[in-house]
Amino acid sequence: MTVTPQGSSTARRRIVVLLPLAVFLALAALFFFRLGAGDASRIPSALIGRPAPAIDLPPVAGLERDGKAVPGLAAADFKGAVTLLNVWASWCVPCHDEAPLLMKLAEDKRFRVAGINYKDQPENARRFLGRYGNPFVASGADANGRAAIEWGVYGVPETFIVGRDGRIAYKLIGPITPENLERTLKPELEKALAAAN
Repeated sequence: MTVTPQGSSTARRRIVVLLPLAVFLALAALFFFRLGAGDASRIPSALIGRPAPAIDLPPVAGLERDGKAVPGLAAADFKGAVTLLNVWASWCVPCHDEAPLLMKLAEDKRFRVAGINYKDQPENARRFLGRYGNPFVASGADANGRAAIEWGVYGVPETFIVGRDGRIAYKLIGPITPENLERTLKPELEKALAAAN
């Protein structure tokens, strides 16, 4: 049996038509699979294991806790104590939901809870903490968002665990929820607390 020139050109035309369709379907399947494959809060951070950014932030103006002014955030304060650092703002809707959980975490005196108040007005930040309670032993005002960039923040809220050695041990993207608090955040805090100095 011999193939005529007309038969081979028809086969080539089919390949030319079907090849882009096959490539498109393969890419669509790959994108669909990857879209549903991950939890956004588990995006790895390039900062894990690295020293906390050497950034000092001024305090949120007029912010008090137990009748005393709450200091800003000093990079030197990360050495020697485990710190849970929360990036928050009064205008952030999920921050309202996680506020009671931060208050509960602040009851544990084995670590300190600190904050970065992201692109917020001081009066709004004070009103927010007046409503929900102030879990922060220190909270720096990041008015222009520069500190958040240095910390590799994707969006508000985010929470970091910094070990006694001043290195970032864990990063949670998104709000603290009852589920990720028990399943992820508390075990990561325990690991940081158990780590040697």
